[in-house]
Amino acid sequence: MTAWLASITDAAEARQVLAAGAAIVDAKNPHAGALGALPHDTVRAIVAAVGGRVPVSATIGDFPDMNPAAVAAAVAAMAATGVDFVKIGLLPSPALADCLDALAPLASRHRLVAVLFADREPDFSLIGRLAERDFTGVMLDTVDKAGGGLLAHQPAARLAQFVAQTKKPGLLSGLAGSLKLADIPVLAPIGADYLGFRGALCRNHARTRALDPGALAALSGAMGREAAPGA
Repeated sequence: MTAWLASITDAAEARQVLAAGAAIVDAKNPHAGALGALPHDTVRAIVAAVGGRVPVSATIGDFPDMNPAAVAAAVAAMAATGVDFVKIGLLPSPALADCLDALAPLASRHRLVAVLFADREPDFSLIGRLAERDFTGVMLDTVDKAGGGLLAHQPAARLAQFVAQTKKPGLLSGLAGSLKLADIPVLAPIGADYLGFRGALCRNHARTRALDPGALAALSGAMGREAAPGA
């Protein structure tokens, strides 16, 4: 059964998405790029507000050069906030292989989730390498939030291949990237563990605006219908 992840910016939003039924609360700063990081104190407040009722994930920010030392330091600092998962965007870079090696010791102590980008020619061969380095999961997202949603960059068949390759070594799988309610009937049958949302939950579907209670209710209902037997 595919559950849903809600990206939020503070403890108040965390409580809103919890009430709506989100299965993962994802701490992210939508004003600071695709995987913008929130201040550590804000993330700690989110962890406290959730109180262990569901897992909390947090992004470390965008690192285009994939500098191994900088990425590893950011992961360690975010893990220290008490989140359940730390998300790391993997962007094409000559330093990527060294970065993965630097993260392997951290992956043995913390649950790390790699994020590949559907609009940056994602290399699915990385999935096996991530499993070898003890990563917990892999998500597919988009970098350019104005460039169309996930399905504008990867067809459903390719997304199904991604999910199958991720599940084969036992990794968690997630799909995100400007997803809308209309995408749910297409994506839910693919069988990812999670679908991730931000813009679809906000006023006027603008990811940098506040959450919209009506949009939250609509998405919660749509995901519930997909999860229902015979849906």
